[in-house]
Amino acid sequence: MAPVLPLVLPLRPRIRLAQGLWLLSWILVLAGGLILLCSGHLLVQLLHLRTFLAPSCPFTALPQVALAAGAVALGTGLVGAGASRASLDAAQYPPWRRVLGPMLAAGTAGGGGLLVLALGLALALPGSLDTGLEEGLGAAMAHYKDTEVPGHCHAKRLLDELQLRHHCCGRHGYKDWFGVQWVSSRYLDPNDQDVVDRIQSNVEGLYLIDGVPFSCCSPHSPRPCLQNQLSDPHAHPLFDPRQPNLNLWAQGCHGVLLGHLQGLASTLGSMLAVTFLLQTLVLLGLRYLQTALEGLGGVIDGEGEAQGYLFPGGLRDMLKTAWLQGEVAQRPAPGEAPPEEAPAKEDLPEA
Repeated sequence: MAPVLPLVLPLRPRIRLAQGLWLLSWILVLAGGLILLCSGHLLVQLLHLRTFLAPSCPFTALPQVALAAGAVALGTGLVGAGASRASLDAAQYPPWRRVLGPMLAAGTAGGGGLLVLALGLALALPGSLDTGLEEGLGAAMAHYKDTEVPGHCHAKRLLDELQLRHHCCGRHGYKDWFGVQWVSSRYLDPNDQDVVDRIQSNVEGLYLIDGVPFSCCSPHSPRPCLQNQLSDPHAHPLFDPRQPNLNLWAQGCHGVLLGHLQGLASTLGSMLAVTFLLQTLVLLGLRYLQTALEGLGGVIDGEGEAQGYLFPGGLRDMLKTAWLQGEVAQRPAPGEAPPEEAPAKEDLPEA
């Protein structure tokens, strides 16, 4: 029974394989550590921005799965480095012979599956950010005025910090603030006729103004910040409403956050792809080294050539036999064929 994908390994190639695996395993450890750092950074960013993401957005699953995949990749690299180093010494390798096989199976099934899952999420989930940010930012702007409502009392502070930190204003631009009431009713004078007219002119009874919060103002503006009556060309001298970028942040927070989070996801996806390739090479190399040393009794400098393989020959025959048995089991046996019913006899009329 010929093994699957055999490879003849003389003495010198065996030693080079073990040395190369030691170096490659430490590179895998470094890649796994970088994945832990990147996925941890992305998870912290999402925790800070959870107010501006819809609760139904599945993007938060990406850093969690990537953390698990990075931890398994780091562990696989440490196991590979220890096993390849121990294989060069006949006195240190015997303890590894008993555990290397199960470790290879666990690393292939668990580590490979997690990396593939994390890589798939890194490719598929960034598209859900668009809708998640759209809904989350809209809800945050609607609750900006609710500074005394339980559950929403921090919305104003968080949104102001967001606009100041990321240099953005509104959801897609500063005019988004014109469509929501961002001034708390507590600070509105019910005896002011202008306030009463604005509330009565709105179908939903909201106090809407053509102004923006102070956090939309750019500190790089050469003039004092203009927050109110931004759509009136005669309200402020020497101010052109068609060029608000000189006074307010030009970009909306949706585009800024979308680019920021998708950039982090793209970087993480690239690292996951590289780590998957490294882990595949390490696991394949360890498998060939393990099977080659088994043929030599665990001694790497044994006499003669050794043959490494991916799967034993019996596995192929076992799978083939199981496949043939399954096909035979699906066919009905000759004795189990239902008997054909005899044709019914016609009653002859009596003479």
